[in-house]
Amino acid sequence: MSAKADEGELRMPSVARGNAEVGPPPPFDAECVSALTMVLEMYPEPATAEKLPRMRQAATDSDPTDESLECGGAFRVEELSAPGLNGAPDVPVLICTPTAATHRTAAIYYVHGGGMVCGNLRSELDYMMGTAEREGLAIVAVGYRVAPEHPDPAPVEDCYAGLLWLFAQAERFNIDAERILIVGMSAGGGLAAGVALMARDRNGPNLIGQMLHSPMLDERNDTVSSLQFQAHGSWTRESNEFGWSALLGDRRRSEYVSAYASPSRAETLSGLPPTFVDVGSAEVFRDESVDYASRLWAAGGIAELHVWPGGYHGYEAFAPTAAISRGALGARSEWLHRLLN
Repeated sequence: MSAKADEGELRMPSVARGNAEVGPPPPFDAECVSALTMVLEMYPEPATAEKLPRMRQAATDSDPTDESLECGGAFRVEELSAPGLNGAPDVPVLICTPTAATHRTAAIYYVHGGGMVCGNLRSELDYMMGTAEREGLAIVAVGYRVAPEHPDPAPVEDCYAGLLWLFAQAERFNIDAERILIVGMSAGGGLAAGVALMARDRNGPNLIGQMLHSPMLDERNDTVSSLQFQAHGSWTRESNEFGWSALLGDRRRSEYVSAYASPSRAETLSGLPPTFVDVGSAEVFRDESVDYASRLWAAGGIAELHVWPGGYHGYEAFAPTAAISRGALGARSEWLHRLLN
């Protein structure tokens, strides 16, 4: 059963994980739960191949225009393309640069969400512009190819190609190449983590940080939180199965899955930039996010972790005035400010 608007206190029955019992899921935040109806109308659960055209159309319908991204003249907006890796098609990029900047600015390299199967370079970008305007940042968004038409490694390699292009072109756009961080939500968070690993392993660009919002990190989809949110919530375990299978096909749960596609599989998380991870307690990605931050600490890395009580997947975008949403946005801004200043 998918969550409805009045189910803030809904408790699902316990489920089994191996020989251990997994308890019922945490309840959804009371302020955020009413927005679940809108979420489920846009992205009906569970995601399937039959529903994919509707999901993609919903994502496109909410795309911001150039005019809205300009924020009343505060930003200049350009849509260009970066060369793909190893003869792959060019990768669309959207650059939003502050018009009033008198010096080179820091920049967010943004990777959109969409479960690996939908979204484009404009997805969620209007949501990021407030942060960019407050902090005086440029934003460069990447339009990677999505599955199942373009399975792994196409999405993560497109994202890496865009990052290489951004560093090479930074001066052209008045961007400080020493202050570029990668940011992603959901599938974009997983791809952002994969790109950071790729940059480390290939001696690529030095990112100043990575910010991962409810990241999609583990293709095995077998954590306690994934089991708790079977047929329950805004992005369920069943939808997660669909997204990962679309990306990886028959390689799922095998030794042939790359850590760049599923960053939880990385042997070590050493050598990565300072990392911010946040996630809701009432969603599939909770436990893999917590584990990723813990492994960063274990490897001697710098990481900040927030788990917002009752937050479902995407709660902060759909219920922005809720207390936990305001807390999450504030924590993100504070971390960014500390990192960049």
